[in-house]
Amino acid sequence: MSSTADPLAQPDFAVSAPTAIAAVVAASRHFGALGWTPATAGNFSVRTGDSIAITRSGCDKRLLRNADVSLTTLHQPTLDGLSAEAPLHLARYLADPSIGAVFHVHAPYSAVLGRRHVAAGTITLQGWELQKALSGQVSHEGTVMLPILENHQDMGVLVPAVDARLRSSDASRAAPGFLLAGHGLYAWGRTAADARRHVEALEGLLTLYALEEQLSP
Repeated sequence: MSSTADPLAQPDFAVSAPTAIAAVVAASRHFGALGWTPATAGNFSVRTGDSIAITRSGCDKRLLRNADVSLTTLHQPTLDGLSAEAPLHLARYLADPSIGAVFHVHAPYSAVLGRRHVAAGTITLQGWELQKALSGQVSHEGTVMLPILENHQDMGVLVPAVDARLRSSDASRAAPGFLLAGHGLYAWGRTAADARRHVEALEGLLTLYALEEQLSP
């Protein structure tokens, strides 16, 4: 399938700016249709060379247009008009050059379980077949650690806290994402298709985790 037909399937750090913008629009509309970006919540970015295409602030993700996506460089970003959480995206790209897309949603189980388990700091996922949807996981017998951090409105506080926590994680067991308590899920991947799969898999795993909690005696 051509890159024009399926922008999400490309290795995003090598794609053109128009293809990166198209991938952001496609992801935004996809998750908006699922109800995981209520009101103007959520933000999405895709890497193109040394820049990223990222959603602008205040846009309805269900109806996102190309004009609602901006380009900014990784090393000298222009953040005016972008999502207030753009620094979280930039930090991920700078910390890991293999990342080609970062997606953030306000999915229900991500938001609720992040707040419920923030004191523990981590949700441990083990024994679920769906774990194999996460890059690097080859068996349900593996253990996936999903970090949880307190939410904060000041990006100058939140970004270094997230970066420090992720750098200290065991890479062999670390999920390609993290939770902000009472806020939602951030996930990433080498391509936009990987990031989309990781968002869906992690929210699906958290749904199973919550149901098991509810049904446990």
